[in-house]
Amino acid sequence: MSITSDILRGHTEAIILSHLLEQDSYGYQINKDIMKKTENRYELKEATLYSAFKRLEQAGYIRTYWGDETVGARRRYYAITENGRKAYQSYKREWEEAKTIIDQLLK
Repeated sequence: MSITSDILRGHTEAIILSHLLEQDSYGYQINKDIMKKTENRYELKEATLYSAFKRLEQAGYIRTYWGDETVGARRRYYAITENGRKAYQSYKREWEEAKTIIDQLLK
């Protein structure tokens, strides 16, 4: 069973920030890790992922920098900021509240 994007819509930023809490990363790796964590049931479309990066950077929740790869193309890395950590906690509280309400409604 695959996870529909409708269920997860609106949580892309929280998913990305959650990943960046663990370590700085780049777009392809973040998407690959999301697929691994969900056992290939959920994949962010490239346009969705990079649009979210742009929104997160404009909000001051992430910063970017270029990697120093010696092989292959240079990668643009993303790192969470202190404001991003705070935003993640807020997103997580909102998700927990929504999950509680949905659980109550679907019983």
